[in-house]
Amino acid sequence: MISSSNNISPHSKNDDLLSGSVRCLALTAGGLLLLVIAFLFHESWPALHHIGLTRFFSDPDWYPTDNSYRLTSMVWGTIFASTGAVLLASPLAILSALFCHFYAPPLLSRWFRRMVELLAGIPSVVFGFWGLVVLVPMIGHWHPPGPSLLAGILILAFMIMPTIMLVAHTSIAHVPLAYIHSASALGFSRWSMMWHVILPTTKVGIFTGILLGLARALGETMAVLMVCGNVVQTPSRLFDPIRTLTANIALEMGYALGDHRAALFMSGLFLMGLVVLFVSMAEGLRYRNTYAATK
Repeated sequence: MISSSNNISPHSKNDDLLSGSVRCLALTAGGLLLLVIAFLFHESWPALHHIGLTRFFSDPDWYPTDNSYRLTSMVWGTIFASTGAVLLASPLAILSALFCHFYAPPLLSRWFRRMVELLAGIPSVVFGFWGLVVLVPMIGHWHPPGPSLLAGILILAFMIMPTIMLVAHTSIAHVPLAYIHSASALGFSRWSMMWHVILPTTKVGIFTGILLGLARALGETMAVLMVCGNVVQTPSRLFDPIRTLTANIALEMGYALGDHRAALFMSGLFLMGLVVLFVSMAEGLRYRNTYAATK
């Protein structure tokens, strides 16, 4: 009589091994995230203990030498720069993906996509140098001083547009041909087909690309440090200089001590909170739209 263990196929064993490996990797990724959060809380605890949470919003301004640790101006600067970049880059990236897939000849489409992939791999410091040498003087001639919220929005839009475009193009390329053929058979024009068939079908993938672009914009340091002016103030116009949370950490962590150092780690926690807030709001909006579409 043949034992039951001999009846287990090699494919089943491989599937179990792959499933176990994936679970271990997922647990490892989650564990690393928890370790990062725990480290930030540990390093931020002196600020919470000695300074208090409310003073990060009620102090006069950010003057660590005078024991003043207000983060509000840098929080608003980070939100304005990142949100403006996403609002500017997303339509351009989606339209570029549609042009590449539906309008451009195959040769042009292939080279255009390769150029966008190359653009996505350029280091942020190179974007910062370009913005500092080209973009900031152009804005300065138009409306001094030049380093400003507008410069930060534009440089971040240049940086995140390739990511959104490539994800959107991949999503569009995976739309079933039956959908396109059915729309053509019903007499849809090309633009009507893209608006009523392609975009609704690919909205989850496009939304994922926008989230990836937003995450990069929120976490970007060198480029915004070089073009935004690094003035701690809440901007009232696009031409006002700003300082983001990431730029503040990069500028001051090298010499910060005591409560000052802990306050910088606290700003890192605020930045993580911003990322979680934006992603949660976006996921809630996507879930509501998906639920409404199934009704």
